[in-house]
Amino acid sequence: MIEKNEQKKIAFYIGSLRKGGAERVFVNLADYFQKEGYRVLMVTQYQKEEEYDLPDGVERILSDIGEEKVSPSRVVNFFRRLNKLHVIWKEHKPDLVLSCIGKNNFMAVVTTMGTKTRAVVSVVGEAKEEYPSKGMRMLADFLFSRAAGVILQTERSRSFFCKKAGAKAVILPNSLNPVFIRPRYEGVREKRIVSVGRMDANKNHEMQLRAFAALKDKYPEYTLVIYGDGELRSHIEETAAALGIKERVELPGVVQDVAARIERASLFLLTSYSEGVSNALIEALALGLPVIATDVPSGGTEELMEDDVNGLIIPAGEQAALERAMDRLLGDPACADRLGREAARIQQKLAPERVNPLWKAYFEELMEK
Repeated sequence: MIEKNEQKKIAFYIGSLRKGGAERVFVNLADYFQKEGYRVLMVTQYQKEEEYDLPDGVERILSDIGEEKVSPSRVVNFFRRLNKLHVIWKEHKPDLVLSCIGKNNFMAVVTTMGTKTRAVVSVVGEAKEEYPSKGMRMLADFLFSRAAGVILQTERSRSFFCKKAGAKAVILPNSLNPVFIRPRYEGVREKRIVSVGRMDANKNHEMQLRAFAALKDKYPEYTLVIYGDGELRSHIEETAAALGIKERVELPGVVQDVAARIERASLFLLTSYSEGVSNALIEALALGLPVIATDVPSGGTEELMEDDVNGLIIPAGEQAALERAMDRLLGDPACADRLGREAARIQQKLAPERVNPLWKAYFEELMEK
């Protein structure tokens, strides 16, 4: 624990605290550093509904310029947002600010210039999606090279950036949500195939539906349960009906007790086209579920899994591969159990008491420079 007269102040900068993977990581880190004796500031541009709660003692500030200051000019609004963030750092004087997700990283580096606050940028998703254009990639290379620190989640992501920015980057994993640290369920598994994630095009739930429909007659006792919500919910419902599996597909929406809901399932599916390192995948592995996951471009799946050791890895977007993998595990419970037992070992690898001190050591190193 840091003594009061030695307290450092850490700020986290993100768009909002809506319930998502990156947002949960930031809230968990804020909680950890608060308990370690740091003063913690959470800066978000917006405040939205259905957000994560902040731990007591963590101060929150909104960086949005407010409706009364919004100009018809997007350029003027951009510079007003830059100025407001700069003023926040000048007034609150954090020793370090951690940002994530796309343009937030640009904002953090630019607005800390001329202050004593050190900016640390992090890429939590697929780098090519966060910085899709040539111009954004060039700007990322320029600004990341001038940040105090760069955090990536996979080695494969390092090669996306220029040599200077890539060499500066460190690989830091996300810690496992403590809710998912529990003994593996060893009873008879429920005839349910589960998935957890936002209902958007990237998660490719439609492929799950089509693969499930292809196997529905061979495994008539099974249901497919997709937890989450999003803009494609209606499309998923319509697709399930068109495939004749509407009565065997459940869409409970966003739930609070995910671990309790999925820990007895027979199979977990992650079918995304792209991810960083998926928190949903980490949690499914930690529960010891038999898992099938797509090999995403960032290398996030390979950071967590070894094919046919603690799960099955399939090419993204290949329905036939998903059907074969599902058929294999549903038809061979012993194989599924072997993979699930090995998957649960990730609890030790990503336990908060092991991972969080790595973040602390890195932050301390940067603040002492």
